[in-house]
Amino acid sequence: MTDCLRRSSYLSNSLQTILGRREVREFASGALAGAMSKAILAPLETLRTRMVVGVGSRHIFGSFVEIIEQNGWQGLWAGNTINMLRIIPTQAVELGTFECVKRSMAEAQEKWKEDGYPKIQLGNLKIELPLHLLSPVAIAGAAAGIAGTLACHPLEVIKDRLTINREVYPTISLAFSKIYQTEGIGGLYSGLCPTLIGMVPYSTCYFFMYDTIKTSYCRLHKKSSLSRPELLVIGALSGLTASTISFPLEVARKRLMVGALKGKCPPNMIAALSEVIKEEGLLGLYRGWSASCLKVMPNSGITWMFYEAWKDILLADKDKQRV
Repeated sequence: MTDCLRRSSYLSNSLQTILGRREVREFASGALAGAMSKAILAPLETLRTRMVVGVGSRHIFGSFVEIIEQNGWQGLWAGNTINMLRIIPTQAVELGTFECVKRSMAEAQEKWKEDGYPKIQLGNLKIELPLHLLSPVAIAGAAAGIAGTLACHPLEVIKDRLTINREVYPTISLAFSKIYQTEGIGGLYSGLCPTLIGMVPYSTCYFFMYDTIKTSYCRLHKKSSLSRPELLVIGALSGLTASTISFPLEVARKRLMVGALKGKCPPNMIAALSEVIKEEGLLGLYRGWSASCLKVMPNSGITWMFYEAWKDILLADKDKQRV
């Protein structure tokens, strides 16, 4: 009995220690923010995916009507279950990784200022690495995108299959089983390389813009914190900027990921971009951009607003002061 009590007490203390860590609460804040934003904006995600890959109408309203006629109102939430399963771990990993890496990089740069920057030796020549030129925010943004993609890419593949071809892939379990049986484990990671190529510039720009705009705005208006509407606008602007810069890569990535469904899959990202330009001209690289903005801007704004709100709830004031 005594041993059981000791074990129970040990597990309870260990759990409290884990849950009390700042990193865990940041990951939890990201998961909650992602879940809430996706539940609200699922219909826009469905419209955006259809337009980017060229399924159905090229116009937002036309695509909306087609979905209602073919699948009813629930069609707007096609793939939403897998979307929720995908976004919760993705946002937790991305936002949590961003905070951790940014903090670690900033601490490392402070230490290097005092102790000297790392050097490499080439023969008799010692060269100091210019690590002070690296932006902790940019590095953290790139790391967040890579970590989130590696962790959750199979769920992204399944979500796209459910959205584009509901008849062939009616449920999550059947989609997973069919992809695995016909394409192997590689099928669940199809398009990983182009996804990473597209994600790194997007993620870097996305986090960098948010952090930079937020910091500059606070300095300009001499504020230590921002209101929810202000966070909403700043988050939306950062999402718009990042999406516009990286959108052609997103178009190519989507073509590669769902190419098998049409029976013609480009061999690589360059071929996918060339195919789009050949068929639709340069404007084809931004086909679906308007729908993407309608999804990205509110999604980005709402996610950051909820994330900061959950951080305020889950992070104690004394814990914030340690950063």
